[in-house]
Amino acid sequence: MDGTIVDTEPYWMRAEIDLVTSHGGTWTEADGMQLVGSGLVQSARILQQAGVALPEEAIIDALTDRVMAQIEQAVPWRPGARELIEQLRAAGIPIALVTMSIRRMALQVATAIGDDVFDAVVAGDDVTNPKPHPEPYLRAAELLGVDIADCVALEDSQFGLVSAVSSGAATIGIPLHLTLHEGPTHELWSSLAGRSIDDLSAALARHQHRATGVVS
Repeated sequence: MDGTIVDTEPYWMRAEIDLVTSHGGTWTEADGMQLVGSGLVQSARILQQAGVALPEEAIIDALTDRVMAQIEQAVPWRPGARELIEQLRAAGIPIALVTMSIRRMALQVATAIGDDVFDAVVAGDDVTNPKPHPEPYLRAAELLGVDIADCVALEDSQFGLVSAVSSGAATIGIPLHLTLHEGPTHELWSSLAGRSIDDLSAALARHQHRATGVVS
C-alpha cells in the first residue's frame, strides 16, 4: 500500500520525526528510510532506541494517527495505481491489499479508493510474522481462495520484495524511495502508469516459465 498505491512514506517520515523530537531525540530522513516496508512492531522498537519512551503499541498508534490525519487532508495516489485497480475490478480479477500498516489505516485507504474494491485486506496486525516473512502474502492468497503461484505481487520496498518472492508469487518491484535491483526472482517496473492486465498476465507467465520451464 504505502509506496505502491499511495506515497505515504513522506507522511510516515514526518510522523516519526515529530514523535522522536517530542521525546528529545533526533531522527533524520536516512533513519526513516531504514524502516520502509518493515513491520510496525520492529519500527516501534527502533524508535524506542532513538529515545521514544512509550510502549510499542502506543508508538504504533501515535504514528498511525498522525499519518491517517495527513491522508484525510490529501491522499497521495501513485501514478497508474487506481487505473490498474479499476481494470482488475472490471475484469472480475480478485485483489488483496497486503500492507504492514495496521488494519484501521489500511481500511481508510481502501475506502478512499472505493467501497469493496479489495476482496481481502491483510494488515500488519493480522499476521504473526510481518514482511519480509512470506506469511502476509500467503495469508492473502488463502483469503482470496487462490494458489499463490497464480498471484502477482506489486511491491516498492526490499522487505516487501523478499516477502512476496519467498511466498511464491510472481513479484514486480516498483521503486519509489528505495533503490531496488532486478534479479532472477522478480521484475522491476519504473511505474504503474500505463500498465494493464495484459502486462500483469505477461509477468505471471514469465514467472511460471522461470519456475517450471513451461509457460501456462
